[in-house]
Amino acid sequence: MRRTLPLACLSVWVLSGCLFLGAAQEALAQPPLFTDALPKEEFAARRAKVLSQIGDAVVVLQGAAETPSYIKFRQSNQFFYLTGVEVPRAILMMDGRTRTSTLFLAPRDERRERSEGPVLVPGDEAVRLTGIEQVRARAEFDTVASTLAGRAVYTTFRDETRGAGTPGQAAAHRAASDADPWDRRPSREAWFRQALSLKAPGIEFRDLDPLLDAMRMIKSPREIVLIREATRIAGEALMEAMRSAEPGMYEYEIEAVADYVFNRNNAQGIAYFALVASGQNASWPHYHAGQARTQDGQLVLIDYGPDCKYYTADVTRQFPVNGRFTDDQRELYGTYVKLYDAIMTSVRPGRLVEIRKEIVGKMDAILAASQFVNPKNREAATRFVESFRARPTGSLGHMVGMEVHDAVVPHDELVPGMVFTIEPAMTIPDERVYIRAEDMLLLTETGYENLSAFAPIDIAGIEKLMAEPGLAQYAGRQGAASGRR
Repeated sequence: MRRTLPLACLSVWVLSGCLFLGAAQEALAQPPLFTDALPKEEFAARRAKVLSQIGDAVVVLQGAAETPSYIKFRQSNQFFYLTGVEVPRAILMMDGRTRTSTLFLAPRDERRERSEGPVLVPGDEAVRLTGIEQVRARAEFDTVASTLAGRAVYTTFRDETRGAGTPGQAAAHRAASDADPWDRRPSREAWFRQALSLKAPGIEFRDLDPLLDAMRMIKSPREIVLIREATRIAGEALMEAMRSAEPGMYEYEIEAVADYVFNRNNAQGIAYFALVASGQNASWPHYHAGQARTQDGQLVLIDYGPDCKYYTADVTRQFPVNGRFTDDQRELYGTYVKLYDAIMTSVRPGRLVEIRKEIVGKMDAILAASQFVNPKNREAATRFVESFRARPTGSLGHMVGMEVHDAVVPHDELVPGMVFTIEPAMTIPDERVYIRAEDMLLLTETGYENLSAFAPIDIAGIEKLMAEPGLAQYAGRQGAASGRR
């Protein structure tokens, strides 16, 4: 069954486009010099918290360099977390003795400004905008660095992460580079420490990353606003992709629908490459080739999220490409949703071992009450439950924040302010059947809030959504009417 796009729906798209253009015309004529993601007071509070933990030591942190290509500059996450500054090659110094911070910026480049617009430069305006006590020329850092001889200096050891990066990916890339005899360049962070050592002998280097990672695990109210918006965009993108999907579409076409929603909502990029996997391709959890053509009767998994003002989301849904689950898919997927709900209804602040024990008890009861026509579906559900039983102290998922697999420190309990996903998979390995969903959970004082709950996960909700018209069908008809193919 294929859907048609009613006139009322077309009007919504046209009207929203007009509103978007109107908002764009009202925007400032020049690019902002400082982020509007968070107020300067939020960054100041983070710096103050760091200073309260380092004693008489110093923090020296370099921002990202410009890219060697024509892509938009994006600051590294740790540097942005402490400053909100989005210009290349910035350096931050925080002195534990004076409890003050100094930002070092490149000087004004009038030729570049004539081409790309103004950026933040040293001076009083930068002090006012950033809230950092001193903003000096980057060239002056050479002299200041020599005064650090013999002091304890905190700086980042982990390779920097930027758009679509994660600590785990950065570590894997570093390990591969170190093991490659043709590519053993030191990391930018290691080179920075070496350069500081030459300029200021006797420095005792300490790793800043664990300190910042612990802070980043608990989200502030303002961070939660940004994560909520990223989740809204992710959910809307997945829902529009589901409306648009139909047999014969290529995976990349479904991805393109989600990309449109990201861009239309002013996402600054993607949190990770799109995982749009049809049929057996879903059995590779991070499949992202996107080249297969969907076939009638297949399930399609879409796992995708935006980078929204330096904060991300991670949402997954799985759906029948033709809009209707088969009887066998209903049995397997329906059982998965019941077991998934056993996890969701157990999430709360507390020790992970106790939460997982409660989850297993609920799953055992669900499995005992379930009837199966296909014995392989029962086996898959049983393996699913046993995987939870076998890991009584395991996590429920991964943290999400500035990175989709966010910074984390060892922990054995959930506390309010954490944001994480659950994404358990149910599989039939010999048939390469893979079932998975994923939601964004915010821990509260009494339980949790499912930030992505508006995107349907149940069979009835998915089928109802897919009966609605999609953007792809409208775009396709418009293209055909104008002779485009």
